[in-house]
Amino acid sequence: MPAGSADPRYRILLVEDDAGDAVLVREYLADTELAYTLLWHKTLSEARTELQGRAVDCVLLDLHLPDAVGLSGVSAIQEAAPEAAVIVLTGLAESQAGADALAAGAQDYLVKDKVEPELLQRAVRYAVQRKQTERAGADLQAGHLRAQENARLERGLLPQPMLGIAGTPAVTATSRYLPGRERALLGGDFLDVVETDNGLVHAVIGDVSGHGPDAAALGVCLRITWRALVLGGHRGHELLRLLERMLVAERAQTDMFATCSLVTLDLSASTATIHLAGHHEPLLTDSGATGEVVAQHGIGLGIAPGVEHWPPTTLRLPRVGTLTLYTDGLFEGHAGDGGDRLGPDGLLALINRLSSDDPDSLLDRLIAAVSELNAGRHTDDLAILRLDWATARVGAQPGPPTLPGGTTSM
Repeated sequence: MPAGSADPRYRILLVEDDAGDAVLVREYLADTELAYTLLWHKTLSEARTELQGRAVDCVLLDLHLPDAVGLSGVSAIQEAAPEAAVIVLTGLAESQAGADALAAGAQDYLVKDKVEPELLQRAVRYAVQRKQTERAGADLQAGHLRAQENARLERGLLPQPMLGIAGTPAVTATSRYLPGRERALLGGDFLDVVETDNGLVHAVIGDVSGHGPDAAALGVCLRITWRALVLGGHRGHELLRLLERMLVAERAQTDMFATCSLVTLDLSASTATIHLAGHHEPLLTDSGATGEVVAQHGIGLGIAPGVEHWPPTTLRLPRVGTLTLYTDGLFEGHAGDGGDRLGPDGLLALINRLSSDDPDSLLDRLIAAVSELNAGRHTDDLAILRLDWATARVGAQPGPPTLPGGTTSM
């Protein structure tokens, strides 16, 4: 029956072994205003065979058949045609049987000796509508359960920072993660931060190409692989080589790739080592001013497997400072009413206007400002990882930090 049709044509299956009762049902249906196609079988076995090759909207089921008596027939029809409404046909002395059939899942019951055309017409229409409503409700409930299960699964896959291995952490991590997909918890972006036993703090942020479940799954795979490799002692070029091997093995399409930034903070030496695999530079904040780090660039993972060009950059760190790693979802949106994009320069100017001593507050205000400028015109995954450190673990320095190339960071 076409959904929403003003004059639907009902496909009705009558399961009745008494030829006289079957003739009456035919006559009653003929006197209704229903548009219908009627099939008739005398046994449950014949009806089930019919249902294997033909869908019906409504089954009129006698409870006394040669091969089925009572509610067993209701269960058998429901199993054979779960989408069909079931109306049980009972005798005068079987009113309780009709009520029991409703409890077993039938949509209605009719007493044979009291059937008349108008009653039969109303019963068929209401039973089919009731079945459709029940199925829609069941599908909705199943969707809610799947959504809750997926949310629990995705929430469990989000990273928990591993900091403070030897006591109070020397670095605090503040992050924000906003998938571009509606009602999703995970996107293709990924981030993580780990402190190893030697006091070094390792961080990663990355972006898998594309959108949807495949990108999200690959992002999770790369994030978990990165953590395992870091804890296993792998660093820099070797770490990126193994990440690329994992990406190539796990990607759903051969054209999928990922960009990422690796950062290792050595606060005892006041340095950070940075590897950029197709990703943009992190931001360094010193004395309240934020600028883009000058760093060498390498190739994205999976773009040209085997090239393995990922040069390191060593950065001098201030005694108190912040490194902010982020994905392009933070700056690719619009910069206002015009067609211009925010871009890295616009993002940097925005950050320097949003001063705050509280990292959480600053990131929330930054995302709110970017979203307001974009006004929903560009949707992408967004990830930010902010690393803050204080003087406790950083040695004294004679002057401002020096970036690669001999320039000053601020």
